[in-house]
Amino acid sequence: MLSTLPGKRRRPKSPVAWLAAAGVAALGGVIGLALMLQTGSSAACAAALSGKATFYDIAGGGGNCSYDGPPADLLHVAMGPGEYADAAACGGYLDVSGPKGKVRVKVVDQCPECAQGHIDLSKEAFAKIGNPVDGIIAVSYSPVVNPPLPGPLTFRIKEGASAFWFSVRLDNTGNALKSVQAKTAGGSFVTLKKYDYNYWQADSGLGPGPYTIKATDVQGNTATVDGVTLSPGSTQSSGVKMYGSGANTGSASGGGAAAAAPAPAKAASASASPSPSGSPSASASASASPSVSAPATDDAINVQPLAATTLQAQKTACG
Repeated sequence: MLSTLPGKRRRPKSPVAWLAAAGVAALGGVIGLALMLQTGSSAACAAALSGKATFYDIAGGGGNCSYDGPPADLLHVAMGPGEYADAAACGGYLDVSGPKGKVRVKVVDQCPECAQGHIDLSKEAFAKIGNPVDGIIAVSYSPVVNPPLPGPLTFRIKEGASAFWFSVRLDNTGNALKSVQAKTAGGSFVTLKKYDYNYWQADSGLGPGPYTIKATDVQGNTATVDGVTLSPGSTQSSGVKMYGSGANTGSASGGGAAAAAPAPAKAASASASPSPSGSPSASASASASPSVSAPATDDAINVQPLAATTLQAQKTACG
């Protein structure tokens, strides 16, 4: 089930010829990328992939990842079914290199017609690395580890949610999420099930709330936010980030959320202390280590294995 429909897409040129050249060569890189997006940095060195990019118009929506809208900078990407992986890639970022340079894009959508190694960029992102007149360009792309965050975590309770059916979407996660748990006061954490429209659900519900939500990303960063309320259809913000340097303070707001605080994490340390208003404040710190991507150099629009020197650079960059 998809909660939103992808925008109108620009189809690739000569798809049959491209598929013949791409199939086997792309598969290893695509598998590596999917593993990186779903399991974290252990697959980073196998994740770099060269392929092709087209562009499309998301028409103001948030894509199959069900975000409120495209990123503020309009730099985003739709992935084929294998790399979208039932929304496992949602919220992560890719560095994409093309003929004119490199651009960083957020994964917000699925491209149902995209074969392995084919990504569909926003028109704004495509224009930064290629000539829109071409319609299709050779690219290389790889996931970004702990990219700068656009802001604190936000939570949106899905329309129709109740004490008997709980569903929440998170945003501003930086990396793709690995797991989300939730509980009510005095209860135990329940691991939520992720659906392909990027909502995390407890099909039997969690009671009337308010809820404590614990998110863990594919890099091991963990954040815990209290006071998320049962307010279907509204987005609740918090003062908590998944990771980052310096102090991050604030309280949850919107949709009646009452408080927010992070918990200690593997890749981010956090502490909370009560403020005079009773809403906790939070601080967190972590180091970022973006992965390396190599520019596309071939004129032909097909998939080429990355050079040994590039793979060595990837290995050095991600340890």
